[in-house]
Amino acid sequence: MNAVSTPTALQRWFPILSWGRRYNRSLLTADGVAALVVTLMLIPQSLAYALLAGLPAQAGLYASMAPLVLYALMGSSGTLAVGPAAVTSLMTAASVGAVAAQGSVAYTEAALMLALLSGAIMLVMGAARLGFLANFLSHPVISGFVSASGLLIAASQLKHLLGVPLHGENLLQLLPQLWHNLSSLHVPTTAMGLGALALLLLVRRQLKPGLKRLGVSAGAADLAAKAAPVAVLLMSIALSAAWQLAEQGVRVVGTVPQGLPPLTLPGVSSGASATGGWAAPWALAQALWVPALLISLVGFVESVSVGQSLAAKRRERIDPDAELRALGLSNLGAGLSGGFPVTGGFSRSVVNFDAGARTPAAGIYTAVGLALAALFLTPWLFHLPQATLAATIMVAVLTLVDVGVFARTWHYAKADFIALLLTFGLTLAVGVEAGLIAGVSASVLLLLYRTSRPHIAVVGQVPGTEHYRNVLRHAVLEQPGILGLRVDESLYFANARFLEDTIAAQVAVRPGVRHVVLQCSAVNDIDASALESLETINARLQASGVQLHLSEVKGPVHDRLQRSHLLAQLSGQVFLTHHQAVQALTSEVFSA
Repeated sequence: MNAVSTPTALQRWFPILSWGRRYNRSLLTADGVAALVVTLMLIPQSLAYALLAGLPAQAGLYASMAPLVLYALMGSSGTLAVGPAAVTSLMTAASVGAVAAQGSVAYTEAALMLALLSGAIMLVMGAARLGFLANFLSHPVISGFVSASGLLIAASQLKHLLGVPLHGENLLQLLPQLWHNLSSLHVPTTAMGLGALALLLLVRRQLKPGLKRLGVSAGAADLAAKAAPVAVLLMSIALSAAWQLAEQGVRVVGTVPQGLPPLTLPGVSSGASATGGWAAPWALAQALWVPALLISLVGFVESVSVGQSLAAKRRERIDPDAELRALGLSNLGAGLSGGFPVTGGFSRSVVNFDAGARTPAAGIYTAVGLALAALFLTPWLFHLPQATLAATIMVAVLTLVDVGVFARTWHYAKADFIALLLTFGLTLAVGVEAGLIAGVSASVLLLLYRTSRPHIAVVGQVPGTEHYRNVLRHAVLEQPGILGLRVDESLYFANARFLEDTIAAQVAVRPGVRHVVLQCSAVNDIDASALESLETINARLQASGVQLHLSEVKGPVHDRLQRSHLLAQLSGQVFLTHHQAVQALTSEVFSA
């Protein structure tokens, strides 16, 4: 058996040094095929997400090149496809729109700064191994946020789909405007948008099974289904050009600069005066660092969730801290090459996985394909209707909305349902940042509330065994003069007083108790406040003629207690098991 080599520090930072050594023709073929499929998918997607972010179409192409190459250097997932994503694009539009007018140079500069800040935040977090901070975004909060964002994204695209004026960051602003402006519906735009939407939905749901019924191989049918959005895009361009829809008032993409991404730097690349009133890039950074932090957290959680689920299918693993560093570098690359914040997209990554990608090199080949498109295909995009891109976005975000999560969460955990509903409601009614902050805050507060009132059970012996269970749930034996209590939570400042009150109340209703045994099998930590409470409990019990004992204290917890005065002052003993404590104290009670 070959020994598994431990990666060096340099290889942990740059996984390409590990997988690059074993790269061969077989991997090249698999990655190349996957890159071709993803490139076909990314061309319309990247254009659409640039539109969602409020940026020129080419920004979507630019944000899909350098980030893919840079991720390949530091990323630990072989299938994660980095680039613009629906939720982060919506957050970009909301964040940048607060500091600059859409369509202005200042708006583009702010989007670049947002990408740079997000990249810097992720790099610092990854270097400091702070990937665990994303755990504060609970699943109900993420589900509520993503579902609401999906609906918000769909609503925001109605202005392009129907050709009506709509402005706003939430449904309370968008829906009244839509109702009042329905009379100004632009018929050619609506026909193009709804037609593209219907066609995209049809090919998404029916093309693949339909081709299989006709005898087409599964692989060919799958490839055709993935390439269908490009066909819809080309059809829209052809119809728009043939019927001169732009002259009829249909908004088209227009001129897209032909060439590779430029080198950009906010406040420098276009001159200090171009920032629309911002005195310096530092002032812009101060205004955007909070949105950048939120985008970093959301992007990281989305990427790691997708990466882990895909890696598990191949019995592989990813390194969350390495992902933070890789995404950070990718966002820096986006900010320096005319893009906007990027992350690992769900749909792209799944397509990359299904198409057979084996290493991050597939991303490099995809970037090459997009570069060729930027060099040679952009003149064809002039007549592309924005309504078609809006339809592309709306179809993509349908998968984000999870209606069933509300019923599932309600039946399982009412407290989590509160966080879910709060996040969902505020995201729709106020905006993405408010919804996310409220959801995280609610989750933390609910966690503090739950752990501040831990489950503390009076335990007794299951007859004929050495096991001790809750007296309210099982038929157990209790020994006279001994009170066994099991604390099902770590002890810290928020629940220390609750422990004091519970023990005092239990002893008060049992005047014959001479020994209290605190079973600590579920206690993983005791902080300074809880230690002080234990010392207080010990002193109060001792003053009333009751001894305090501890049982089943975990090794790390016992090591910390040895550095305190508690064990020396303890009126009782520390027992290895709760059964040993009951046996020893029962003999003592009866001998007395």
